Amino acid sequence: MGNLYRFVEPVVLLLLKKKTRSCGYTLCAELQEHALTDAEIDKAALYRTLRQLELNGNVKSTWEAGDRGPARRIYTLTKTGALHLEEWAAVLKNLSKSMTHFVREARKPLPKSEHRPARPASRKAGRKTDRKNLRRTVAPPSPTGRRRSKQ
Repeated sequence: MGNLYRFVEPVVLLLLKKKTRSCGYTLCAELQEHALTDAEIDKAALYRTLRQLELNGNVKSTWEAGDRGPARRIYTLTKTGALHLEEWAAVLKNLSKSMTHFVREARKPLPKSEHRPARPASRKAGRKTDRKNLRRTVAPPSPTGRRRSKQ
């Protein structure tokens, strides 16, 4: 699925909307629970997405000193990010409708006339052709690499 990390973006936006603020580590832990696909989401994809969202003005980050351990970057959703989440919701709603239609069409049974495999015009002719083709595909190559002449 091309650009799978693009499906990380709406989930990150949704999580930030729900939590109001979060660090990348916490987002990473919750991301898989809300993922739109079964594929495991790579931590690098999450941080690339956060960086891109920040460059686009959808999230804002600040450094926060921790009581224990190093400082952490805390992400918050901006107003632009909330609008972007609404856009994603509209896109995913349309995608959902399209996917539902696709699955419905794919599961429809074929008409009875299309279930039968095509038969050769003559059974005898079909067998001869099959035998010729079988001989051609089964014959081992010669040690010299040249084609063997028919005898």
